Order: sequence, then C-alpha cells, then structure tokens
Amino acid sequence: MADAEAHWYVAHTYSGYENKVKMDIEKTIVNRNLQDQIFEVSVPMLNVTEEKNGEKETKQKKMFPAYVLINMIMNDDTWYVVRNTRGVTGFVGPGSKPVPLTDEEMESMGLKEDAPNVPFSIGDTVEVNSGVWEGSTGIVRQIDHQNRMVTINVDMFGRETPVEMSFNDVDVI
Repeated sequence: MADAEAHWYVAHTYSGYENKVKMDIEKTIVNRNLQDQIFEVSVPMLNVTEEKNGEKETKQKKMFPAYVLINMIMNDDTWYVVRNTRGVTGFVGPGSKPVPLTDEEMESMGLKEDAPNVPFSIGDTVEVNSGVWEGSTGIVRQIDHQNRMVTINVDMFGRETPVEMSFNDVDVI
C-alpha cells in the first residue's frame, strides 16, 4: 500500500459531517505529527447565487455533499487515520482500496493548479464582447473549465435565455 507520491483521495462521510471530519483529521495530523504525509483536507465549496423576494443572496454550498477530499501519501498509517475518523464511512474505490483522483478529475473540479484562471464566477454580470450577442449583458449561470465555456442568461424577447460561449467572448462588468 506504500506510495511515495501524494495524491488526492476521496473519503465518504455521513451527510452533514464533512466539516467535522475535516477538523478531526486536521487535529489528528498535528497530534500524530503526520504533516509530511497528509498535506491538505478539503471540503470544496461553491458560491451559489439565489434570488429570494427579488433580492440576490450568495451562499456557499458544498460542491460534493458527503465527501471530503484529502491530499496525502497513501500508506498504512494515513489510511488508518482517515478510515478511523468518526463520521468517515470509507474511501472511494473498489472494496477497501482507495483510488486517487486523476488529473482530469482534479482539473474538472477546479482543484488542480493549472486549471484555467477565470476572471468571473457564477452570479457575476458579464458583457459579451464578440459574436451575435456582442454588447449584450448576462448573468453567469454555469462555468465549464474543461472546455473553457461559460453559460450566461441573456435577455431575449423579454425572457432570460441561456447562451453558451467561450471564456474569451465575455468580460466582467
């Protein structure tokens, strides 16, 4: 089970226990002096803009409810620490063998460093700078990092219509 290289692994938790599991693992890292084996524990969050009574409200929601991501070197000690943390039901992978996330999976989640840097986020108002919709403004509804595409809602005939375009075709207002 020993592997000298660190990878991201996914631990399944009871729903609602993600932040508690993160804190407990971080405490154990310090208590057992495992900083050189478990590097980061993450509960990825997403900014979601909701409209209530005509007012926009941005909230943070868990990107992957009931999962915690852990960047670590997998060995018997680290496996034991994570697996025996209260609230953890197991690692993602066949049987009891944890499978690390691939680079492609990391990029699609926006967790890999070389994921494209995007100057806007969901809920931002942007202006289209080229193409059929040039000069139109819209609200970012979806961001596809892998294909460098953004979906915005544009006003067409008095209705909000989703339109997909390249990152390069929009500017933040």
